[in-house]
Amino acid sequence: MNIQRWIARRQPSWKNLDTLLKKAEKQGLKALNANEIRQLASLYRSVSADLARARTNQVGDLITQDLQTLATRGYSQIYQGSRRQEWQALWSFYRWGFPAVVQRSRGYIALATGLFMVAGVVSWWLAWRDPAFLALVVPAPMIEQVRDRGELWIGSIVGIEPFASSNIMINNIKVSFAAVAGGMTGGLFTTFVMLLNGVLIGSVGTLVGQNNLAFPFWAFVFPHGALELPAIFLAGGAGFLLARALLFPGVYRRSEALKLYGAQAAQLVYGIIPMLVIAGIIEGFFSPNPAVPDLLKYVVGTGLFAGLVWYLGQEAGGRRQEAGGRRQEAGGRRQE
Repeated sequence: MNIQRWIARRQPSWKNLDTLLKKAEKQGLKALNANEIRQLASLYRSVSADLARARTNQVGDLITQDLQTLATRGYSQIYQGSRRQEWQALWSFYRWGFPAVVQRSRGYIALATGLFMVAGVVSWWLAWRDPAFLALVVPAPMIEQVRDRGELWIGSIVGIEPFASSNIMINNIKVSFAAVAGGMTGGLFTTFVMLLNGVLIGSVGTLVGQNNLAFPFWAFVFPHGALELPAIFLAGGAGFLLARALLFPGVYRRSEALKLYGAQAAQLVYGIIPMLVIAGIIEGFFSPNPAVPDLLKYVVGTGLFAGLVWYLGQEAGGRRQEAGGRRQEAGGRRQE
């Protein structure tokens, strides 16, 4: 290979790549138009091949080093730019997409929440009137600890917070995934999961209420429950979306309905995972901490729930208002 001729032939491409990279490095990839982005990708592939050829034919350390620098800069812009877009898409989903999909799914989420609430109230009423029902639902050691020793079981978490927190996260994620997967049974198992959890919380609420431990118990539940319970309701809503696709596909073929409602359910699941992780951390480290006053736990739980309601409700509306404002501005420019 005639090295000087090869360098002379390839140098314009290297200069073009350097020019595009300088523009991208100063102003970002968004400053490049579609043709320049395609040219950047093509030139990057070419310079990578040139670098391999330069190393093979030993064209000189200086040329090889320059090509290595160009290739590294090109890789950084192309692939880190893709990662930036991925992070932007993730931010956009949690900023706007998740609240929007929650609002679109509000009927299914309301059904899951209603089943939980009805089961909780009925089980509380039955357990208060009939000790046999309470013994049927709540484990005997827990009843003995609360009724006979007058203490909650929360102290068992203290001292093993990291282990307890990870176990709580895993258990909550399992419950949520079971509620979602239950949609494939036509919603029967999702209904069972919602009713079962409602019965458990209602019965335990009766147990602690009868033994004058309701205040510290709900102080324990409030901080993490503000995120954990809504996450389970959202998971139930996702399950009922899948059930809708199976049982009532409407104008769609069942396979098309599953794709449509399945994508919506997947977005709900994608959104509740961080909620469950945060709830697990709170339940492991904050909720059972005896150094934190019970009143503060109530305040934190109430604040978290209020913040969640605002996020899931107002943020989606804000996006619509923002989009509407952009459309009005565009319309005004067209009129001008």
